[in-house]
Amino acid sequence: MGSDHKHTLNRLSMGGLLISLGIIFGDIGTSPLYVFKAIFNQGTIDKDLVLGSISCVFWTLTLQTTIKYVLITLNADNKGEGGILSLYSLVRRKAKWLIIPAIIGASTLLADGMITPAITISSAIEGLAIHNPSFPTVPVVVIIISLLFLIQRFGTSIVGRVFGPLMLVWFTTIGLLGFSYIHYAPEVIKAINPYYAIETIINYPNALFIIGAIFLCTTGAEALYSDMGHCGKSNIRISWIYVKLTLILNYFGQGAWLIMHEGTSIGEHNPFYAIMPDWFLIYGITIATVAAIIASQAMISGSYTLISEAVRLNIWPKVAIRYPSHQKGQLYVPSINLILFIGCMLVIAIFQKSSNMEAAYGLSINLTFLSTTILVIYFMARKRINKIWIILFAVVYFTVELGFLAGNGVKIAHGGWLTLILASSIFTVMFAWYGARKIKNKYVRFDDIKKYYPIISELSEDTSVPTFASQLVYLTSANNTEEIETKIIYSIINKKPKRADVYWLVHVDVMDTPHSRDYTVHQLIPGKLIRVDFKLGFREEQKISLLLRKVIEDMVNKGEIDITSQYNTLKKHKIPGDFNFVVLEKVFTKTSDLSWGDRIIMEIYKILKHFSLSEEKGFGLDSSFVTLERVPLNIPNTENIKLRRLK
Repeated sequence: MGSDHKHTLNRLSMGGLLISLGIIFGDIGTSPLYVFKAIFNQGTIDKDLVLGSISCVFWTLTLQTTIKYVLITLNADNKGEGGILSLYSLVRRKAKWLIIPAIIGASTLLADGMITPAITISSAIEGLAIHNPSFPTVPVVVIIISLLFLIQRFGTSIVGRVFGPLMLVWFTTIGLLGFSYIHYAPEVIKAINPYYAIETIINYPNALFIIGAIFLCTTGAEALYSDMGHCGKSNIRISWIYVKLTLILNYFGQGAWLIMHEGTSIGEHNPFYAIMPDWFLIYGITIATVAAIIASQAMISGSYTLISEAVRLNIWPKVAIRYPSHQKGQLYVPSINLILFIGCMLVIAIFQKSSNMEAAYGLSINLTFLSTTILVIYFMARKRINKIWIILFAVVYFTVELGFLAGNGVKIAHGGWLTLILASSIFTVMFAWYGARKIKNKYVRFDDIKKYYPIISELSEDTSVPTFASQLVYLTSANNTEEIETKIIYSIINKKPKRADVYWLVHVDVMDTPHSRDYTVHQLIPGKLIRVDFKLGFREEQKISLLLRKVIEDMVNKGEIDITSQYNTLKKHKIPGDFNFVVLEKVFTKTSDLSWGDRIIMEIYKILKHFSLSEEKGFGLDSSFVTLERVPLNIPNTENIKLRRLK
């Protein structure tokens, strides 16, 4: 994956702009379906509140989406890739605790992936009940969402190409509908003045509820950043100008309708559908449903990418990841597909209607925004940006986002509790998996490898020991080439000595860049003990069997190593020797010497281990060449044991 590829991606092109519309703006583009319905679903319509709300929406889109995401956060690109875990990879060396906002952001994004399909598709389909109140919207929503999750396994690259033009139709439609309605109440234009927004927030009695509902207009902003790798920065920035214009026109049009109905309550009406001419309604609902499906698809694809990065960064159990098509970035994670589907069905079962889901929706994405803000501050510091700008950014966005958090916090009792449960469950999995690895690493002992050179050389030649394999491969976690885990030495020398022609040590480093595939080779004992270090990007698949085979082929071609079998018959016919991978599984003999916090983490880890891929599958090793050995991490010492020997 060269820089030329990145360059073509980031080049401004008609195709790139269309792809941006299709992949990136689905979620934020379907917000007009439910924002004003959420603000005015109780009580009567009040003109001042209408102007204040539109003003809030306008300035939220400007501050949150345009300035924070489109102008500032998109600069935090990791070799062209974006998203909260890419951002974490850029700053993780700055401070250890940054893993916490990274995990919070990732878990709330996944929780959002469960709610987005439910609320957007429900809002669209509920349009069918306008003229026919007895229409069963819930079963239709369930069928559409089930089909959406069902087709994921076949890859969605074909659908991807159709998304752009369809979303172009959607944005143009909502823009024109809004524009055609503004003349009924032209005073809505005044809402551009931020005075109305500030006035409403300060003086309106239910301001926090309003703030929570207004937040829904910016819920897709995180997707802008997550999918940067697919579209490139410049395409996103240019297409956002059009998207924002159509969104603002639509919100102003809905505002004009609300002002015309001042003093009444909106009841079951949705201002979004109310501004459509009657003859257009069925077309409008169809376009809205398609846009809602596209928004949901973008969220689902984003969740797959997020999990694949989390697996590489060791904050999610190793799970099966499939690549259904040859398109870059196309992947399918069966386990996450199932988790998201169950989550979606749970949301629909509990809330039924979109107006009940609004409370659950904003909270999770609000926490993602806050996490991104923290990481962006560190990124700016890393880039040595003037302290004054960093402080200004921090003050503005913590104020705005904590304000929104207060607004969303009010909604916990109304449905936000479900988001918290979903996000907390995902957070627990991530934190436990990450924590368990840290705990296990504390117990790993390293030894100086040099002092074992003579023994390994002699063992390789010792015919009294039966040959274990021609080529014996161990995965090592020692970062230093002069060190080796004591357990590997124990496995080679003490635990049934293993004779081999060549011993290989393989080390994998996950880099802070998304796509790199580099390696180095150290001949520790020339021709006998060789160490290979892979430096793989956090979006690269770790197919160690295949990568090592390629390295060895290159070494054989250059005459650096001879892998011909040493068995006389096979040697005569120049047949290469066999390979055997030894995977050492670290186990705790007992957890009593851990602190109670660590013990809880290890217990959760044990449960997760049952559902995750085995080490050999996780590293893409062929199980027919793998020997699994369990090694105790904490060998109990005998110092404190008192025994009495009887005569």
